[in-house]
Amino acid sequence: MPVKKIIEFLEKNNVKYNTIMHAPVFTAQEAAASAHIPGNELAKTVMVKIDGKMAMAVLPASCKVDFDLLKKASGAESVELAAEGEFENMFPECDIGAMPPFGNLYNTDVFEDETLAEDKEIAFSAGSHSELIKLSHTDFERLVHPKKARFSC
Repeated sequence: MPVKKIIEFLEKNNVKYNTIMHAPVFTAQEAAASAHIPGNELAKTVMVKIDGKMAMAVLPASCKVDFDLLKKASGAESVELAAEGEFENMFPECDIGAMPPFGNLYNTDVFEDETLAEDKEIAFSAGSHSELIKLSHTDFERLVHPKKARFSC
């Protein structure tokens, strides 16, 4: 079942969404393939530390974070990949590595790669390794207010 916190937030804000079940997988690319969604249309959440503060980098599943570009876009001194042990307690209702990109619900900044806005919809992990949530990109931006920049592919 998708993370209750996300579902309640979406329903409170009258957002139309779909949940997509798929075989249990552990990478965003596998999730995209299992759910029959192109890798560039599935958003993955990568936890990073920007000047020592935890943040979410949200980008197409088929891409990798370019840390130099994210550093420039954020105006930071340093940007690095966060280790699982550094953020696992931040998302107690989620499987590790399956956090939805709603940093606003977890007091975490969200940086969205601008290529995700090229599609009308966005799909992302629903907090488990076997479910996705799909909704309009407009609703995602309205609810999350991500900082947009080009930092992948």
